[in-house]
Amino acid sequence: MLGLLDMIVLTASLAISLAIMVPLAGAIVRFRANYNPKGLQLDPEGDVQPHTGPVISSFFAMLKRVYDIEGWPGLYKGLMPTLISSLIITFFLIVFLDDSSFRHRAYTAPSAGILGTLFYSIFAMLVSLPQTIITDRAITTPHKLPWFNAAHSCRILLTPTERRRPWIIYLTPGLLAAQVAHISYVVLILRSIRRLILPELATQSGWRDISPLRLSVFFVLALASTAVLTPLEVISIRLAIQRNYASAEYNSVSQEGGDAEDVTEYAGANEDVIGLRSDRAPYTGLIDCAKTIVEEEGWTALYRAWWLTMLGCVSGAFS
Repeated sequence: MLGLLDMIVLTASLAISLAIMVPLAGAIVRFRANYNPKGLQLDPEGDVQPHTGPVISSFFAMLKRVYDIEGWPGLYKGLMPTLISSLIITFFLIVFLDDSSFRHRAYTAPSAGILGTLFYSIFAMLVSLPQTIITDRAITTPHKLPWFNAAHSCRILLTPTERRRPWIIYLTPGLLAAQVAHISYVVLILRSIRRLILPELATQSGWRDISPLRLSVFFVLALASTAVLTPLEVISIRLAIQRNYASAEYNSVSQEGGDAEDVTEYAGANEDVIGLRSDRAPYTGLIDCAKTIVEEEGWTALYRAWWLTMLGCVSGAFS
């Protein structure tokens, strides 16, 4: 078990990382969730309805817009679910990580081969999926959420159906497929390519025996993976904020609505930070989500903040 000094260092590191990463992660989620159709839309009666939502062209523009409209509280939307999950992980590190491993950075995830890593990653995703959904919804909701009233926040973020039957969030159309596809590509393809092209990274020799040519080839392949992974990440966010309803009026899913919305204060004084797609025509699956985004918003919407995914592909490949 860790000593007092190590616990203080770990806690301080957690606080600093959350202070930096929560606003950045929130801006990414909002940027990718923002609904920005490229043309006129039809309402349920078939009448033309022009889109009046915000047009945000970059990640940094979204970061500025969040601060301008909602201030610092808006930048830290999603902090509480992220903090709770981080504290749970930190607790297990404190209890099960010994002092020497922490000080010498010797801890690594157990090596179980490609299939073992795949199954472990999918299991971890299933465990963390409720937290991911709640965090994404907390970030994108236009309502002001209380910091220390989880029950009230859940009434805003989850539908009555989801609160009565929590397991239904796992049945959100296309969400599990998008998550599994993302994990499978990273583990089965990207990491397999790394082991094939750069086997030295798994040995003691490390970088010393790596050929510059093979390193360049892998770097190009890692960059090319952005074309596959970025759309999956955008789709995952769109589907995570799509709520599940039992009413046939909503075709079982919806992005907006809730029994607490009419009594909840809005975070923005005059306007919402982002626009959300109408709840009358929800995405019905992974493929439908991709096709609908391309048809309504253009293919570039699937590649919002692609450069962040690219950085993750390159850096994560060497971890």
